[in-house]
Order: sequence, then C-alpha cells, then structure tokens
Amino acid sequence: MNAELFTEEFKITPYWWEAAAPRKINDPLPEAADVVIVGGGYAGLSTALELARNGTKAVVLEAEEFGHGASSRNGGGVSGSNVGKGPTAGAISPVERALGKERMHELLMGGAEAMANLEAMIEREKLECHYVRCGRFVGAYTPAHYESMAIKVAHLNSSGDFGAALLPRGEQRREIATDFYFGGMTVEGSGSVHPAMLQMALLDRCIEQGVILCANTTMQAISPDGAGGEGGHLVATSAGIIKAREVVVGTNGYTGKATGWLRRRLIPAASYMIATEERDADEIQALVPNNRTLADSKRVLNYYRLAPGGRRVLFGGRARLALGDPRECAPILHRQMLDVWPQLEGIKISHCWTGGIAFTFDFLPHMGQHKGVHYMAGCNGAGVAMMTYLGTQTALKILDKANRPCAFDELPFNSRPGYTGHAWFLPIVSGYYALRDRMDRARAA
Repeated sequence: MNAELFTEEFKITPYWWEAAAPRKINDPLPEAADVVIVGGGYAGLSTALELARNGTKAVVLEAEEFGHGASSRNGGGVSGSNVGKGPTAGAISPVERALGKERMHELLMGGAEAMANLEAMIEREKLECHYVRCGRFVGAYTPAHYESMAIKVAHLNSSGDFGAALLPRGEQRREIATDFYFGGMTVEGSGSVHPAMLQMALLDRCIEQGVILCANTTMQAISPDGAGGEGGHLVATSAGIIKAREVVVGTNGYTGKATGWLRRRLIPAASYMIATEERDADEIQALVPNNRTLADSKRVLNYYRLAPGGRRVLFGGRARLALGDPRECAPILHRQMLDVWPQLEGIKISHCWTGGIAFTFDFLPHMGQHKGVHYMAGCNGAGVAMMTYLGTQTALKILDKANRPCAFDELPFNSRPGYTGHAWFLPIVSGYYALRDRMDRARAA
C-alpha cells in the first residue's frame, strides 16, 4: 500500500460508518404480512414507515445487514434537480428531447417534490442526520458547458423552487477556492446529509412503529398466491416462505436475477469515494466558503463536499463504472481532487469505498407495478431525496391515499433487445466518455 498516499489507519469501508455502522436486525420471518418489502435502503424503509404509520403490517427483507448498501455509501448530496440528466454536457437533456418541454417540466416538479418530501420527513420524524439546505455549486468543465448552463438555469427556475443562478468564472472563488472551472451555476434548492445516519434514523423509526426487519435474508422468488381465491403473493426467502398481499421491490443498484424483469431495465454501476485525513478546520473550510455540495459538468463527473464538522474533504466520482478494489481507484480520485485543489498536495486518504448505483436507459427514476409487484428504481446516481420520495409515494399508492399519481409512476420503462442486466459494456462506455471529456478540456485550453 502506498504509504505516501494513505494514512496508517486507512480503511476500505465508508467514512460514514464511523458514526453509523450497519446493523444486523434479524426479526423472525412471519408466515404472512400485509406488505413484504425487498431492500432495506431509503426506498424500502420509507415505504415501510409510511405503511406502518397507517396501520399496515410491513416486513422488510435485507440481503445483508441494514446499512450495507448505497444508502450509507453515497456522497450525502440531496437534490431534486438531477431528473433526466444523462451523461451529456448539453443544455437539453435526452429526456426533454424525447418527451418534450411540458412533460419534462412535470418531472422536474416531481424532483422538487422529492426534495420537499425528504425535508418534511426529517422534520416530522426528528431524524438526526446533519441535514442542511446548503445549496450546490456545479463547475463548468469547459466554456461551452458554462454557456449551456444558462438554459439549464432558466429551465430549473421555471419548474420548481430550485433557486438556480449562473456564476461567472471571475466570481467562482466566492463558492470554491479554485480556478479549475470556467464558472458554473449555483442551485440553492439542494442540501447535504449524513447518509448513514439518515438510514439508521429511518431504521429506528421503523422499529418504533413495529416494522419487522429481517437482515441477511435473501429474496429468492416471488410467485402468485392463488390459494382460496384471495390473490396476493408468495415470497420465497432464505429464511422460508412468507405470504403477502402486496410486494414492493426497492433494490435499485443491487437488483438480482430473482427480479429479472426489473434487472433488465437497470444498468448497475459503481461509484467511488475517498475521505481525506483531518486537517485544520480553517484550511478545509476555506476550500468551500459557503459549505455547498459540489459537482462538475463532465460526462464522467466528480461530486464532492466537506465532511460534517468541516475538517475533511469527501471526494467522489466514477473512477471506473464497474465494481473493483477501492484501493486501486483511490489514487485516481486523489489526483482528480488535486486538479481542483492543488493546495491540498500532501494530504492523505483515510478511507476509500465503493457502492452500487443504477442507471436507466432514459435517465429517469421509475415506480410502478409489473405483474402485481410494485417497484421503484433508477435514481441515476442521485437517490437520497428521490428514493425516499418513491418509497413514500409507493406506500401512499398501496394505501390508496395519494392525492394524485406520482410523476414517475408507470412511465414507459424500456430495456434494450438482448440486455439481461449484465452491463458488460461499462468499461467501453466509461473509456469513451473519459476520452470525450479529455478532448473537450483540450479544446478549452
């Protein structure tokens, strides 16, 4: 291991787990439940909590310990403005080109609702998770990217309470201590959270409401239950079979072969993140004067922020799209961080980790039903607000308490011919996008 790069206590587990480690809660699997939920992340727990508060018995199946997956591994950025954002630098997203401005407006409004839903949940449930509406800065990787942001700003501001604004290069040091970008945009309607603490707080509320939580319990198959003409489902698990009136699948980037229809509509990918060693708070906080979350406009983007307390940098990105050894990706992220902040030369890495995310072919989140089984998936790398929102909306749908259909409910959800869910093409795509990014930057020099 590179002693010059890593601290002596270097770990390949998430920095977030230092304050909120995964928990093994293994309640006995009952014979029957009103609703069985597959997946114990934000989506599953928010579904279970909403159901339980309305008197509906819910069971949550988690294949690992609660807190093992992406909900405790992400960067903790909270935003509803990333809806339909594909890996292109243009101002008009693929979704808008396909669906038109009016439909895109509805989806962005749904993204704004997702943000408001999470904030209301945190306040109502008193979830201790370091949440703050701090806003976000998106750095323009090239001058052309900056020019395209003017259209994005106008679109966001017409579709919700996003508070977007352009920031020219001459003023960007008000937001970030670097000259690396060619200006950018700020989005006030964004926030930050301690993701693992948020998940554990949701878990605690589920326990208080009597939700049955089954860790290390793998869902193996879902089949119709025609016994007695009552309908419903039989869910086979590693701990036995359970009958359920309704089944919800919220596995996103960890969707397996047992739900093959959903798996064929998701592109699983990896995202990586590093945490630096602690430094003097004044030094670290000067990097981001307004404590925003940060991202850039590259196709192979970076996302980053300061850790709660302001003494570390947390820097993430698609160092590679396939899962791999975090130790191999840590130097890549460290180098990318120094591109932005050369003043951090010599700082060491204390943690590096990876987590699974899921893209959809249309870059949209989706919820709906297939053969009577509810699903919610496709956060496209921005799931803190969206997956809790889709969980809440799915629960309201089951309870028949939704005021109106969710904007993401029953959207056309297509796969591609021959695709089985094995994203063999990711290294090729990743290399192509990285090449395009390098070419764009070279032209901008």
